[in-house]
Amino acid sequence: MVAEPEGPEEAWGDRKPQSDEARSAFVPPPGVEQPAPAEEEHPTSEFALPEGLTPEPPAEQEGSAFAPPSTYSAKDSPPAFTPAYGVPLVKLPQNAPWQDRMRTMLRLPVGERPVPEAAGKEDDAGPSVPRVLDLTLRIGELLLAGGEGAEDVEAAMFAICRSYGLDRCEPTVTFTLLSVTYQPSLVDDPVTANRTVRRRGTDYTRLEAVYQLLADINDPDHEVSPEEAYRRLAEIRRNRHPYPGWVLTAAAGMLAGAASVLLGGGPTVFFVAALGAVLGDRLAWLCAGRGLPEFYQFLVAAMPPAAMGVLLTLLHADLRPSAVITGGLFALIPGRALVAAVQDGLTGFYITASARLLEVAYFFVAIVVGVLSVLYVAVQFDAQLNPEGTLRAVERPVTQILASMVLCATFAILLQQSRGTVLFATLNGGVAWVIYASIAVTAEGSTVMATAVAAGLVGLFGQLIARYHHTSSLPYVTAAIGPLLPGSATYFGVLAIAQNNLDQGFASLAKASALALAIAIGVNLGGELARLFMRAPGAGAARRAAKRTRGF
Repeated sequence: MVAEPEGPEEAWGDRKPQSDEARSAFVPPPGVEQPAPAEEEHPTSEFALPEGLTPEPPAEQEGSAFAPPSTYSAKDSPPAFTPAYGVPLVKLPQNAPWQDRMRTMLRLPVGERPVPEAAGKEDDAGPSVPRVLDLTLRIGELLLAGGEGAEDVEAAMFAICRSYGLDRCEPTVTFTLLSVTYQPSLVDDPVTANRTVRRRGTDYTRLEAVYQLLADINDPDHEVSPEEAYRRLAEIRRNRHPYPGWVLTAAAGMLAGAASVLLGGGPTVFFVAALGAVLGDRLAWLCAGRGLPEFYQFLVAAMPPAAMGVLLTLLHADLRPSAVITGGLFALIPGRALVAAVQDGLTGFYITASARLLEVAYFFVAIVVGVLSVLYVAVQFDAQLNPEGTLRAVERPVTQILASMVLCATFAILLQQSRGTVLFATLNGGVAWVIYASIAVTAEGSTVMATAVAAGLVGLFGQLIARYHHTSSLPYVTAAIGPLLPGSATYFGVLAIAQNNLDQGFASLAKASALALAIAIGVNLGGELARLFMRAPGAGAARRAAKRTRGF
């Protein structure tokens, strides 16, 4: 047995062995004295003031971090959350076109957008969210592939979502990608869907049918279920083009012939230019059937008109070969893509605008390379090409007005427009040429200014007609700018480069670029003026845009 210790219990507790936690690893062994601490047991902070230094008195009396500063005035302070006068309510009139209402919505911040005034077109449960998003993307793909601007495509996508009750959605459009995000509430996960645009085609009849479907979906008196919208969309995709291939080829020839007459050519020049354009169009179709990219299609299509002009020069025919070559270029200059690119840039879609401008640059380079190759061969054979013939103005008012209208009509056929819109585009283009010739030829004014003014009227009239028919403005605008395209400046620049006059050639190509930009900016400005001054009655919601950055 273990003997119990003598004495009180405290003595036994003192003699208990200490645990590992209580024994320090730095306890000195027996017989070694504990060193004296170098500093105090409770050292001060390293930010403490040294001895003998007096702290400066505070400038202000310390208070709470949430106390208002001394410069605060309750009388002049802005409201913390809701203004005293209330948040202005944005009301969109139902009699305004749906394009204007959706553009206004897109330019408003998310917190200021009004909720839908009408319920969805389905029952209380509503259509399936993924199905509505898929329908929205498919319609947006057709619009973007048809040449519509990014803002118009976003407005259409936003209109479809709101028509089916999805008000908290955000569409996004770039050059090849469409996406739309819907957030049911602040606590639910958002639903996002996207679609890639891989093929582009020009068919304004199909574009007009898509706009008719959009108008029916946005009409509160017209019930269009998602199933019916899918059925109509499938019919739009299956519809054949309104014009067969031989009509398009003949239209390309007529366009080139009319452009050559516009520049001073006669009947013989008309037929020669038409023949060159027909050959170029057939070669381009052959390249397209073999799967070659569009760059090579444009390059090949530009060579036969240039070859026909060189052939007239080598035969010493008393004709205008420059008019033949320039007429063939009118059908190739990508005016539609240029107008869409500048419109996207002016409305703030800079990524899409950059991609479209790069596409236009590639097509322009292809045309230059095709014509330059033929002209370089012609110079080696001592062909006496006279660039001054292109610049000599010819005044034949009646003939040129008729030629400009034929050019616009054939351009509309190439764009696959419906027969009802060809007449409006033709008249619009005739008016544009009259305005341009009055300023540039009769008054001897600046060609760039004349082009911009004429293009502005084209955009204004086209937008007004489109608002009346509740459709896209492209069928009324794109073909009407045909007589204004810079075919003459492009040919003159290419010819100067072929003759080794690089400074003169690049200066002419820069002039062609300035004319092209004048067309695009004029068309966009005319459309904006139509929306600005021709608002529907009772339209109180302002169409907001980004403010000027003021240098920062």
